Amino acid sequence: MTATTDGGGAITGDADPRHDSTAVPAAVATAPSGGGTGLRKAVQDAADRATGELLARQDPAGWWKGDLETNVTMDAEDLLLRQFLGIRDEAVTHAAALFIRGEQRDDGTWATFHGGPPELSATIEAYVALRLAGDPPDAPHMVRASAWIRARGGIAAARVFTRIWLALFGWWSWDHLPELPPELVFLPPWVPLNIYDFGCWARQTIVPLTVVSALRPVRPAPFALDELHTDARDPVPAKPLAPLASWDGAFQRMDKALHLYRRIAPRRLRKAAMDSAARWIIERQENDGCWGGIQPPAVYSVIALHLLGYDLEHPVMRAGLESLDRFAVWREDGARMVEACQSPVWDTCLAAIALADAGLPADHPALVKAADWMLGEEIRRPGDWAVRRPGLEPGGWAFEFHNDNYPDIDDTAEVVLALRRIIPGHPEPARVEAAIARGVSWNLGMQSRNGAWGAFDADNTSPFPNRLPFCDFGEVIDPPSADVTAHVVEMLAAEGRAADPRARRGIAWLLAEQEPDGSWFGRWGTNYVYGTGSVVPALTAAGIAPSHPAVRRAVRWLESVQNEDGGWGEDQRSYQDRSWAGKGASTASQTAWALMALLSAGEREGRAVRRGLAYLVETQRPDGTWDEPHFTGTGFPWDFSINYHLYRQVFPLTALGRYLHGEPFAPDRRAVPSAGEA
Repeated sequence: MTATTDGGGAITGDADPRHDSTAVPAAVATAPSGGGTGLRKAVQDAADRATGELLARQDPAGWWKGDLETNVTMDAEDLLLRQFLGIRDEAVTHAAALFIRGEQRDDGTWATFHGGPPELSATIEAYVALRLAGDPPDAPHMVRASAWIRARGGIAAARVFTRIWLALFGWWSWDHLPELPPELVFLPPWVPLNIYDFGCWARQTIVPLTVVSALRPVRPAPFALDELHTDARDPVPAKPLAPLASWDGAFQRMDKALHLYRRIAPRRLRKAAMDSAARWIIERQENDGCWGGIQPPAVYSVIALHLLGYDLEHPVMRAGLESLDRFAVWREDGARMVEACQSPVWDTCLAAIALADAGLPADHPALVKAADWMLGEEIRRPGDWAVRRPGLEPGGWAFEFHNDNYPDIDDTAEVVLALRRIIPGHPEPARVEAAIARGVSWNLGMQSRNGAWGAFDADNTSPFPNRLPFCDFGEVIDPPSADVTAHVVEMLAAEGRAADPRARRGIAWLLAEQEPDGSWFGRWGTNYVYGTGSVVPALTAAGIAPSHPAVRRAVRWLESVQNEDGGWGEDQRSYQDRSWAGKGASTASQTAWALMALLSAGEREGRAVRRGLAYLVETQRPDGTWDEPHFTGTGFPWDFSINYHLYRQVFPLTALGRYLHGEPFAPDRRAVPSAGEA
């Protein structure tokens, strides 16, 4: 079959985007067997261009940061927050509306990732934001949007978060939202559904929302939204409860009980709970004014504190609002895009790895400067992770500029891998070694009971939070994942600790998690290509032989999903529909992930590798960059997708460099059991 795509790169018809053996990129067709000097020179030239471009992007302080693009709900909610606080101004409104309008599709809808299907809640929030900006409801683009919303069930069918935003202005009734009592903050960590049963991102959002839910504020609505109901006279159609014997039915009835409790909740207890929530929130505000380095907790924390009497000039509030302003990216056309988060630590360690693997010497000023900046970002104090690991010494890195309460295991592993590459050329190797030792020790201490690693917490695997009626906005727990576990195993191998029993347990978990087709699920990147591209290099770095059956299955799967153009791609829809696994328009980052796996598996001279390299060479722009509108990053599988704008640069350069110079750390196969024993 021949793959076809629509304008957004989505696969159409019954096309299958797996490669046709007759379709060979020109750089491969003209290269001698085995790649030859022609392909190698083309790869070297491409790597040189990408290296120069990436070096030019480095901030004078030593860090890199690409834009972190998500979807228009960030921008819509920013305007709604400003409307709620009474600080919305014309300049920001105009710029935000310009961006939101630019993301609308011809059918009047908005999606949550490039080329994705229309999404109801995103479309509702974008529509309301444009109404705030003055777009009349009878304008053609607004008519198309509201008609589509009504046809999909209207506001009543939207997610809980969307309806909370509408309830703030009386467009939805608080009575028809799940109850979230602030007394939740009093539950000790051993009681189910305590706040530490939630992933850190959900925990930081839920605590302030307990205050908002308790106080139920309503600001005057600047207009009506009758056009977004299927029947404005009956905006809340009755829904039958799920069977009592089901989890959904049990939690729905629990929510009804909480609504009854609201009427009789002791006032002093409720006030004490809200005061405790306020202290919890304020204690976790970062030095830059944000909360957790991400937009949703910051937005709801500002609202909660404002409702509790903190005026906008209070230092806590002023710093919080200023931090949100720093999430704005102003584009050349005057549009304003709000980032959900910023990723300087992640981008910097990945950029340093890419440059080192591409041949930049360890003592290059850019790498030394990057190392010094990363060393300055090390977190040396306990955070919420210490609730489950109280005796563990701190030492790790977060994703953002400021997020000391939530270092993460993935960033820590990749920072250690970056520093290990730079240490031979660093003027203070002992200082670097000490930071590496602390990071390795902290990561080892964060291993979950099953032998694997989550992103922020250990053993954050309660089955209950995801079942709450309130939690319909995406993943709210942080169980171990193959990609994070793989990065920790790769880090341990680079540190000569592949034989450590904890590394062995991680390896065993990874081998057991392989899908029947040979791939691995990718939690924080899209999706099976990312998971496989993370796990195979980790296994081989830890001494698993390329001939191991698990590695061979992974190679066969990657070869089977290679696209006709020589690249690899995978659509976000693979999170909902397994038939999409490994299928999608080719992208530079996903092609690089596949190549990194194949190269580590000993496939350097294989045809799939040569075709993948040729794809990267031929799609590179003259300035050394790659174009990548597709979203290849993941916040919540399917529910929240990310386009990391630096992925298209760092990962292709890493793959090109590893083809040219080999794997960065030679595995010591004597340190681990044989393939059969593993």
